[in-house]
Amino acid sequence: MRHGKLALIAGALGMLAVAGLAGASLYFYDYAFVPAHKTFLSNATSAAQKAAFAWYDGVAKETWHEQAAGAKLRLAATYVPAKRPTTRAVVVAHGYMGSARDMAAKIRMFHAAGYNVLAPDDRGHGRSQGDYIGYGWVDRLDYLKWLDRLVARLGPDSRIALYGESMGGATVMYLSGEKLPRQVRTIVEDCGYTSIEDELAAQAQSQFGIPRYPLVPLVAATATVRAGYNVGAATTIPALRANTRPILFIHGAEDKFVPTAMAYRNYAAATAKKALWIVPGAGHARSFSKDPAEYRRRVLAWLDQSM
Repeated sequence: MRHGKLALIAGALGMLAVAGLAGASLYFYDYAFVPAHKTFLSNATSAAQKAAFAWYDGVAKETWHEQAAGAKLRLAATYVPAKRPTTRAVVVAHGYMGSARDMAAKIRMFHAAGYNVLAPDDRGHGRSQGDYIGYGWVDRLDYLKWLDRLVARLGPDSRIALYGESMGGATVMYLSGEKLPRQVRTIVEDCGYTSIEDELAAQAQSQFGIPRYPLVPLVAATATVRAGYNVGAATTIPALRANTRPILFIHGAEDKFVPTAMAYRNYAAATAKKALWIVPGAGHARSFSKDPAEYRRRVLAWLDQSM
């Protein structure tokens, strides 16, 4: 009788534990994968950002639309033509819960250097449809469609660079492992993570003090079912090993949101021509604001020598 009671108690506790983990995985799916206002993201706007937004709002630009790869979602992108005709262009990928407009400072930098700029809004972001966040993995397939559209606009002799920041950095790294149009010449990634699961684990630890196991794999499995793409497959390492384009890695030395250690792992995985700039004193996605002049110099020099 006693053993039977113990077995019942153990079974009940086990069921409670399973129910608790299931509930937690659903909570963290909503927290991390459903587009919404995120309280853990900074909403502060600096004077420099305000100036960049004012420039973006006033510059001559076009809105492009495209259907998402394998999904009935209408996507939007901003195209800013160069001031003088050119076949050179930069595709700019934004960060988590961002949009093309949030990349105004970088779009302005490339436009001022004479480039055409195409800046998509990813699924569930900005003006694009979608009720989940793709973390760059599913979005990489959409970028292939945007690239085809850009080549059609600029012609077969066009020369294109990929640039991404934070989630956008991961996006262009994922994209580097795909069969890219030959017009894509080079890549610059700023503070991208190594995988969705690695980033979820970093945030679980930093925000909640929760270890990676068993929660993160459960959240990834939940997201795979609910968002409809394989979260566990989303890692930059195989893509970077397959990449043949020159790639510049940038990361803040004080980045706590995407730990700087990920930059070293990404850099080590890359087999193409590569360079790494760890920016002293810079936090997450703050390398540009930490030293704008040096950032412009290094990024534009990389593009010039690679394109």
